[in-house]
Amino acid sequence: MNAITPIRVRTDDDRRKAAHWAMKAPHNWHIIFKEPNRTNDQNSKMWAMLADISKSEPLGRKHTPDDWKAILMNACGWDVQFLEGLDGRPFPSGFRSSHMTVKQMIDLIEYMQAFGDENGVIWKQQLQYD
Repeated sequence: MNAITPIRVRTDDDRRKAAHWAMKAPHNWHIIFKEPNRTNDQNSKMWAMLADISKSEPLGRKHTPDDWKAILMNACGWDVQFLEGLDGRPFPSGFRSSHMTVKQMIDLIEYMQAFGDENGVIWKQQLQYD
C-alpha cells in the first residue's frame, strides 16, 4: 500500500482487500470512499448533445460545444467560473465534467435534453448513444 492506491470495489475480494488495508493504515491516514466518475458512454453522449445544441443555436445564441457545456453546467448549479482571457473574451474555468459522478452526469444529460427539447434543438448525433 502506498500513499495513493485506489481500489475499485467490484467483488467481495475487493471489499476484503480494502478492509485489510484500512486495518493496517497508519494513524492519521485518510480513507476516502467516493462514487465512480462518469462513464465514457456518458461523456460521448454529452459531447454529441452539445454538438447538436451548438448547431441548433437555441435562444439565438451561437456558442461552441465547450461554451455550451460550461453554460449548461452553470445552469444546473455547478460552480463554473468565467475568466477574462488576454484578448478580453471570457472563457470557462472551474468544475470539469471529468470529475462528475455517474449520477451528476445523468442529471446534466437530463437537463440538456429538457433544455434542448424546450428550445427546438434538433437531436441528430446523440441518437447513437441512447
